[in-house]
Amino acid sequence: MLPQEIIRAKRDGKVLSKDEIAFFIEGLTHNRVSEGQAAALAMAIFFQGMTLNERVALTQAMMRSGTVLDWQDMPGPLLDKHSTGGVGDNVSLMLAPAVAACGGFVPMISGRGLGHTGGTLDKLDSIPGYVTVPDNARFRDVVGRVGCAIIGQTADLAPADKRLYAIRDVTATVESIPLITASILSKKLAAGLQGLVMDVKTGTGAFMPTHEGSRDLASSIAHVANAAGLPTTALITDMNEPLATAAGNAVEVVNAVDYLTGKHRDARLHEVTVALGGEMLFLGRLAATPEEGRAKIADAIESGRAAEVFGRMVAALGGPADFMTRMDAYLPKAAVVKPILSEAAGQVTAIDTRGVGLAVVALGGGRTRADQAIDHSVGFTDLAGLGTAVDAKTPLATVHARTAEEAEAAAGALRAAYRIGDHADRPQSPVLERIA
Repeated sequence: MLPQEIIRAKRDGKVLSKDEIAFFIEGLTHNRVSEGQAAALAMAIFFQGMTLNERVALTQAMMRSGTVLDWQDMPGPLLDKHSTGGVGDNVSLMLAPAVAACGGFVPMISGRGLGHTGGTLDKLDSIPGYVTVPDNARFRDVVGRVGCAIIGQTADLAPADKRLYAIRDVTATVESIPLITASILSKKLAAGLQGLVMDVKTGTGAFMPTHEGSRDLASSIAHVANAAGLPTTALITDMNEPLATAAGNAVEVVNAVDYLTGKHRDARLHEVTVALGGEMLFLGRLAATPEEGRAKIADAIESGRAAEVFGRMVAALGGPADFMTRMDAYLPKAAVVKPILSEAAGQVTAIDTRGVGLAVVALGGGRTRADQAIDHSVGFTDLAGLGTAVDAKTPLATVHARTAEEAEAAAGALRAAYRIGDHADRPQSPVLERIA
């Protein structure tokens, strides 16, 4: 077989065989397929799509490109959650320790920023010493002792996906249902899970902005996951505004610690976190119903048990042992911090959430090239939500930037993302649909 002929076949709308897909992914893993060829196939898939069988074959090929973990010695269920990506979506930082506090084990394989969305690993990289890519022995040890570990893909865990993920980020091939499905599930299958809950975003900040598109993605993931033997439930959640009042990296870590310690909890963020956690406990048979699971998750958060687990996880993965009480001493801070005032009076009637995410990228908090370093200190805090009353004295947000010039540019981008009017509809519940 030749990589270019496989690219040609998909370009022309043909169905690839399991062997062709396996050949291409093996070549990508061992550098016999170039980044240019991988980008070409990704673009062909973007336009031509893939059948269910092709998606299953792609997922399994990427899963088998490295080690597949076995957790049979763990005394509880192996559970995880994955989000399709949004802005101000730091749910993983609270959810993993909350589920662990309820008896689950969460080996969470997370990713870096992709397109306009933030990445969980980029947030955790804000914490000095935290090892986001430990070896498998340390990963297993932390999950066993603490109950959860949020890490990135190790070199031997779905390496084909790791390479393709970076290529997609800079070649405008992110918003492809087959590629998103295979990327998510190859990591989750390689992690040896027994249950997965998907958080599929919809709205102006989602890769799938329409509810119909989000439902298609949720259905694709559920079908492929079950075909591969992984029980999966999906929640479709709203991303027509940032989920947290912070968007960036270090600023979202601050938001998460404030949430866990009870200093401040964004209402929409809390609702999504509790709903996803309830589904995870239900899948793991740690709760008889999702409703019972939600109550248990809420109690783990309110009691402080989840905060304790998060602090232990940070320390076990190399971060400061006193991070939960002294995070301000450790997290990077931007040189320029200033409010962004509204130029009109009224209520926030709509938000281009993708525009908010791109403004974070422009500040240096995301990537425009796969090899680009990011600035963990920049971003926005105090983001106004839908329905918030603003005027010339009321900030839309606070910008954290490297220079005054970058702060001013970010302010312009943020104002452009907000629509101010006389009356805003009451924001809906962020949890829109459950697909079991």
